[in-house]
Amino acid sequence: MLTLLKVIFGLIGCILAMYYLVTDKFEVMPFMSLFMGLLILITGISDLKENQKASAYMLFLASGFIIFVAVYTFSS
Repeated sequence: MLTLLKVIFGLIGCILAMYYLVTDKFEVMPFMSLFMGLLILITGISDLKENQKASAYMLFLASGFIIFVAVYTFSS
């Protein structure tokens, strides 16, 4: 299940990044950041399940910051 979510969030993020590179529309950047943050969050959860706590906590911090920035740019 986590692998499927990682693939889905990764594909959506990559598609949005390619769309941004082709069209230069800045409106998709918060969505791209949000999906990349979710990808990192799911990676942290899978690391926590594998009992790799140090890397899981670092991934949680990184994903929290990325998701915060994405939500902040949505609101402004």
